[in-house]
Amino acid sequence: MEHVLKWKAIRDQAIIITGTTVYIPQSIYQPYTVADHVRYIEKADLKEPIIFKSTHPDQWGIALQDAIRANMKDLLDKYDNMLENCGPSVSIQLQWPGYRTWTKQIPMMNLQSPPGPITRAELAKNIAMCIKRFIEDKEEERMELEADRRWRVGTCHIRMEDLILVSLHHVFVGSWQPQLRLHTPLSENQLRCLQAQAPLSIAC
Repeated sequence: MEHVLKWKAIRDQAIIITGTTVYIPQSIYQPYTVADHVRYIEKADLKEPIIFKSTHPDQWGIALQDAIRANMKDLLDKYDNMLENCGPSVSIQLQWPGYRTWTKQIPMMNLQSPPGPITRAELAKNIAMCIKRFIEDKEEERMELEADRRWRVGTCHIRMEDLILVSLHHVFVGSWQPQLRLHTPLSENQLRCLQAQAPLSIAC
């Protein structure tokens, strides 16, 4: 499928200066039935991926921590309108390894009068807030039995500060999925986890 090829192509095309080249290994969201796959993917007019490019340095991606704080002075085309004619909201899908599919609605209209489509900067902030909520929701949840524990999220594991938003992909009618890469190497995340557990081990 063309949208799957575009998802995979990002990893080869992206210009990366800061952070790592390691992407969160998400699978592409798929509907449960063949009929839905045909109706909402094969016969649907899926839109082009939205790329979040920045300057200083010139690269693809914006740190989620900057997005959630609306610190986006280096985001290119930050005032461009996004997802026009997509309705008042869309679903953000996360296929994070080790966890069940997670979905949250985000608004596509701003609060101006009259309301209009949100900008690229506003979209980045909405996605960042969505991922923050995901991490908070999964903080105390156990990962699936055979999951790779390196991808666990939470205060002592992968956090908001460790992630960069690279792109957003239309994977299903009304549903979009963000492409994320690590700002912090997995080895540093694992070390932080071990350091957090060390006092508990000593106490025992």
